[in-house]
Amino acid sequence: MDDPAVWRRPRVVLWAAVSLVGLGFLVALEIASRHYGTPGPITAQAREVIFPPRSGTVLYAAMTLMLVALGWRQRFIAVGAAIGIDLVFWLVRWSAGAPTMFGNGALIVTLACAVVAVTRRTGRERALLLKGVGLALLLVAGRKTGYTWLDITAKTRPMVLDQYVATADHALGNPSWVAGRIVQATGAVGAHVLEWVYIQLAVGAVLVALYQLRNVAAERRFPAHHLVRTFLVIGLLGPGIYMVFPVVGPILAYGADGGHWALADLWPNTPPPLGTPQAMVFDDFTPRNCMPSLHTAWATAIFIHSRKGPRALRYLGAFWLVATLGATLGFGYHYGADILAGVVFTVTIEAALRAFARGWDRRAGLLVGYGTAVFAGLLASYRFLSQELAALPWLTGPLLVLAAASVVAGYVRSTRLWDREASPVRVPQPRREAQPELV
Repeated sequence: MDDPAVWRRPRVVLWAAVSLVGLGFLVALEIASRHYGTPGPITAQAREVIFPPRSGTVLYAAMTLMLVALGWRQRFIAVGAAIGIDLVFWLVRWSAGAPTMFGNGALIVTLACAVVAVTRRTGRERALLLKGVGLALLLVAGRKTGYTWLDITAKTRPMVLDQYVATADHALGNPSWVAGRIVQATGAVGAHVLEWVYIQLAVGAVLVALYQLRNVAAERRFPAHHLVRTFLVIGLLGPGIYMVFPVVGPILAYGADGGHWALADLWPNTPPPLGTPQAMVFDDFTPRNCMPSLHTAWATAIFIHSRKGPRALRYLGAFWLVATLGATLGFGYHYGADILAGVVFTVTIEAALRAFARGWDRRAGLLVGYGTAVFAGLLASYRFLSQELAALPWLTGPLLVLAAASVVAGYVRSTRLWDREASPVRVPQPRREAQPELV
């Protein structure tokens, strides 16, 4: 990386341009959030060096991803330093009567590794460690960016489109209402398990990502494509769609949690009545973060990337997907229509990223274009054809599911073909005839 000629390589120039665009996006988001009276992602992240973090689990998960670029001895030192720093912070806050939270140590160690990479490493070792640090900080920045986006959606989108989605959901059998009653029947144990999986989504993602990145230190390079890249792109693009299609969810629009803003207290016992849907006013602090379901999108990405792992990891990916779907629907956070859109959204992004890593071809372009068209078609049908969808559920419901399934099937077919093309062809060796022994 010290050679000036390296910086003229097309891939390096591309990533440098992407980094500049990302930095500009963060600065623009910081300015916009300040305009609405809330701290932006840069300010929120800088505060967590000293002040209690919003999620210590995410900070430690990010540091864990950074550790794949270090040797085992350096990993133990980094983890020990992070825990030691957190203990000091905890004791100071406890003695002062302030709220206690862990995670500052992980962030400080991650930033310290960036300083070490610049001052104590050279060449390929520096580049490897900087990539690890960048991956960790991108994960944290993506989380903060998401929080900021959610605040902005509440401030800038006073009208929500829940009535349209709830009407379209009749074509799918009102799955949120069905799942809500099932979760109620499971009692506290089932609800606590689903809630833990829903909140700790980063845990499942880190386990899968660590498996994919397990050989980074030995091979001195990151794989061409891995789960964290998909997570970051989902988090970057998803909130932008919230601005176009603001929805708050059934537990708020049709449940007691919505207070006086809700249409009625119907969820999960009484499906919403059919009528003429229209946009409705909602409060200015609830995120409009339903369409598409990004929790479903991220859980789908975990499932996809766990398929090439050992059996335990595949079981984990399947469990995380099923439990996340149960939580998103069973807690009334999303409609069934959100779930379909989230799956198509993820599979299309995953196809684009895999094509970018291996090289674009006609099949990849058709798959990404088709996935994008289906995703846009789903959103358009929810908004402009919701009554028609609800009027013929026996026809339109299977068509909606079939449209989403066709994108998944196209992705599975394409990736199997790509994997076959990438796998080395074994050339049979000619058999050697036994040579007579010389006496």
